[in-house]
Amino acid sequence: MRKKILMATGLVVVAVGAYMLVGGGGNEKKASNAINVQEIKQLVNDYSVGNIEDQSASITSEQLIVNADTGSSKTYDLPEDEFFVSIAPYVAETHPCAIHSLTGCQGEMVEKEFKVSVDDMEGNVILDQTMKSQANGFIDLWLPRDKKYRVTIEQDGKTAESEISTFKDDNTCITTMQLLEKTSA
Repeated sequence: MRKKILMATGLVVVAVGAYMLVGGGGNEKKASNAINVQEIKQLVNDYSVGNIEDQSASITSEQLIVNADTGSSKTYDLPEDEFFVSIAPYVAETHPCAIHSLTGCQGEMVEKEFKVSVDDMEGNVILDQTMKSQANGFIDLWLPRDKKYRVTIEQDGKTAESEISTFKDDNTCITTMQLLEKTSA
């Protein structure tokens, strides 16, 4: 009899362990971590361009945080080797921001083309291309983590330059790049 009780107890322990391993027990964080890098990038983009409604989303240096109108919340871990940053170049109007709201931040220069250059501090070109700001006035970038960069944005003879970094707890929302007339030396 004692052997049967021990065997039954062992089976219960194995069953509970298996249940917890496959995501049972209400562990929302474990379930959310199952999303792959391309899926998280697509999800971030969908929120940023307004493809998903009835939810708000913000993005820290490490997580995408989604809040549904129903009051529920879900977090997604961002890629370990890539950092999301959103930049809103401006001429006249901006707002203070550190943590980017994918569904709430609004920049001044909507759907405009810019020449965007990003170099690391060793002078390596990370990005050098023409990009168009989204309907929210922001330009979204995924950059390698744990580095410092020089960012240059140009449009119609005006330029903005800034140094940004992609370390833990760095800002994901850059609203300080004012486009000014280029000065000749």
